[in-house]
Amino acid sequence: MLPSTPNILALDFDGVVCDGLIEYFQTAWRGYCQIWHPVSLTPPENLSSHFYHLRPVVESGWEMPIVLRALILGVPEEKIWTNWQGVTAEILKEDNLQAAAIGAQVDRIRDEWIAADLEDWLGQHRFYPGIVARLQKLVTEPVEIKIVTTKEGRFVRQLLQQQGINLPDEAILGKEVKRPKHQTLRELLGSSVEHPPRIWFVEDRLKTLQAVSEYPDLAEVQLYLADWGYNTAEMRESVKGDRRIHLLSLSQFAQDFTLWGK
Repeated sequence: MLPSTPNILALDFDGVVCDGLIEYFQTAWRGYCQIWHPVSLTPPENLSSHFYHLRPVVESGWEMPIVLRALILGVPEEKIWTNWQGVTAEILKEDNLQAAAIGAQVDRIRDEWIAADLEDWLGQHRFYPGIVARLQKLVTEPVEIKIVTTKEGRFVRQLLQQQGINLPDEAILGKEVKRPKHQTLRELLGSSVEHPPRIWFVEDRLKTLQAVSEYPDLAEVQLYLADWGYNTAEMRESVKGDRRIHLLSLSQFAQDFTLWGK
């Protein structure tokens, strides 16, 4: 039986709180153009729809231009789904690229976009229905909200502030903390020695949740797969009956914690 309420609600951002697919594609395409210099700066027809479909394979922002490169090179989608790490390694090696450099480039593209037209950048994002209202209510309740994401914290803060959600700096744990999510959860769990907090973690990437579930010292962290995020029907089906990972719907997220998992 699940505990009725958490002390800390840890949320992934992209695919849980906010849907940024339109912005992701535009940023990824700008990055692609800077790296590979295509003849035309107009993306090929249907490239965006293929990118949206493959978004679940992406764990970190630097991979986004690589998805486009793989598609333009004609790498079969099945190979991308089943061997994404191998595909990225091949492309990085072939073009003598470094993941960190691509990540910095992606962040720079966002910074320049924000500096040039903040409203336009913000307008490329959509918060999932009911999420903003739920977060606004939660900040008034005795539960700590933590954003645990691979996105740069400054971008998350801009988007939340636009919605009137002002979290303290220490509540947004972005890429800049330079720790995998399981380590961040471990540190949150150890933040109080006398009374270990009850942590619930909502994430849309199944592999991330599976990685967390493998650590015995994180056994008390309740894990939820957001079924509205960047995952597939097969992924969602695979966790039904799972003892560690619970499937969560958007309507459940908006309800009281006592109704989660019901």
